[in-house]
Parts: sequence; C-alpha cells; structure tokens
Amino acid sequence: MQINHRFQWPIALLALLFLGFHAYAQKPVYRCETAGRVSYSNEPCVGAREIDATPTQGMDKMTGVSRKGADVRRDEYDTAMANAVKPLTGMTPDQFRVYRRRSKLSASDQAACTRLDGSLPQLKQRAASAPASDKARAEVDLYKARKRFNDLNC
Repeated sequence: MQINHRFQWPIALLALLFLGFHAYAQKPVYRCETAGRVSYSNEPCVGAREIDATPTQGMDKMTGVSRKGADVRRDEYDTAMANAVKPLTGMTPDQFRVYRRRSKLSASDQAACTRLDGSLPQLKQRAASAPASDKARAEVDLYKARKRFNDLNC
C-alpha cells in the first residue's frame, strides 16, 4: 500500500507541533494562615484557601506596542496551538495542558489524578459547609487530597 505524499507533510508538521509544545502548568496557589501570620505557597496547608494567581497579560504602551513577558508569550503560543488542534482533540486549551502534563505520569498516577479531579470539589464544598464540630476533620481531609494532588503533579 502506498501512502499519498500529499498527506505526509501535514502529518509531520502536526507531529512536530506536538513535540514542541511546552506544557504551561498553572498550579494552584494557597493562602495559609498560621498563628496569625499569612503565607502564600504552592504547597497546601490545613485550612488553606485557593487563590487566583493567574499572571497578568502584560501592559500595552500608549504607542500600541505590546510588552509581555516570556511566560505570557509562551502561554499565548500554547493556547493558540491547543486551539489549532482542538478539532482533532476536542479539548479546550486548559484541558490540553492538563492532558500534556499528565501524559508523563504512570497509569496508576493518572488514575489517581482523575479520582482526585472528582473528589476535590466535593471535599471543598464539605469543608466550606461543615458544622463547627466537623470543620477540622473536613479541612484535614481536603488538605490530604490537595497534598496528594500536588505530590502527584496532577
């Protein structure tokens, strides 16, 4: 069977794009209060609150020249590439970033990440709405799940 040469070039280009894709992993940032002191970390703590630490998208001068850092340019590139392959993958740019990051994990770690994806929102809700008598236990359970999520690099 002979392969049509017209289709070889686009397939090779697509393969190169996937290989050159940089996975920009936006990990959660936690606000922790311990003994009256506030700290921020990518490591969870008991009673931590997740905060939005999305990097700014740069500042444009009045001249119209865009000044953006390398991380923002890389994120824009990754988003454009994820949107370009969306008809093939069916994934949003954020879903594609998670997929790329998790593709390096073992099958058991990928399964654990998937389970944590489902249980973390429930644990957050439980910790937020728990009565005072159960609040400490709910926060510890949430901490353990967040810690596992972070340790697995989900």
